[in-house]
Amino acid sequence: MALNKHMGRMAKGLMVFMLMAVAWGGAPRAVCAGTDSAVIFMYHRFGDSRYPSTNVRMDQFKAQLAYLEEGGFHVAPLGEVAAALKKGEALQEKTVVITMDDAYATVYDNAWPLLKEKGWPFTVFVATDAVDRNSREYMSWDQMREMKQHGVQFGNHTATHPYMVRMEAGETEAQWRDRLTADVRKGQRRLEEELGETPLLFAYPYGEYNTQVADLVSGMGYLAFGQHSGGAGRYTDFRAAPRFPVSEAYGEINAFKTKANSLALPVAAMTPWEPHTRDRRPDLELELAPSGALLDELTCYVSGQGRVAIEWVVPGKRFKVQADKDLPPGRHKYNITVPDETRRKYYWFSRQWVVEE
Repeated sequence: MALNKHMGRMAKGLMVFMLMAVAWGGAPRAVCAGTDSAVIFMYHRFGDSRYPSTNVRMDQFKAQLAYLEEGGFHVAPLGEVAAALKKGEALQEKTVVITMDDAYATVYDNAWPLLKEKGWPFTVFVATDAVDRNSREYMSWDQMREMKQHGVQFGNHTATHPYMVRMEAGETEAQWRDRLTADVRKGQRRLEEELGETPLLFAYPYGEYNTQVADLVSGMGYLAFGQHSGGAGRYTDFRAAPRFPVSEAYGEINAFKTKANSLALPVAAMTPWEPHTRDRRPDLELELAPSGALLDELTCYVSGQGRVAIEWVVPGKRFKVQADKDLPPGRHKYNITVPDETRRKYYWFSRQWVVEE
């Protein structure tokens, strides 16, 4: 009897604590779950087998959507997620974002019907000159207006889809900056002329940027996104936020599951920030904020070279990685992953390099 009374007092005490916590705005974590990490996916074409490197097969895409739905993922608008992360606000657990670059016709024909049926938001980054040419490869403005009425969001992908890090022959640095500025402004102007108010969201063509380009775009007020993998979190630099590219080669369901469940590696500092380099074996140093990562199992993979060694400068806090062999000119990545304490998810960070001739 005494035990029963004691248990009753404990239950009442716990209830009082819960009510007081709610009244104070400090509800226990289990009552108000959240996360500071999200996964952003990037697509181009859907069901267009002519371009396997930028296409996802429809059977792959349907399997991916089914996994997100059955797994209880929260599919959220890009602008909302980016704004929350920049402010340090918590996101709903298992938040993912769907984005698409270039505004290909297969977005409207093949992807949108499936997403509309589920009521899921997504963002399309539009290279406006291609749409203005009325090419059948791209959606029309009328189609995009229809999509916007159903909640689809559109962002700026420039007007001409240039290689932004490349200067044209005989072009001065000032002329290069003026050209890029005009290209970005034209893209935004055409979006607003055709679609009305459009958020300041920007995706780099080909995922290429350098410090000058990133500063130019962010200086115009944009949140900008690349094509390098990894979760987005409170330490993400929105001059060039990560997105997981999805294509036929990287679209199978097991790989997709790993990415959908990944976490943002808390990179507090990165040296160098500049991704555009002539160094064939660029050295990268990262400083990590505290997390639940099992840092003894941290690994780095270099494009075309596989796993490379990691050098800890300050154990558990700062480390260096470098390619073992020369990287040829073009785009390359250092992919860094480490399991969390449950070993069910991976913290993931990707560093893209643009190696010059």
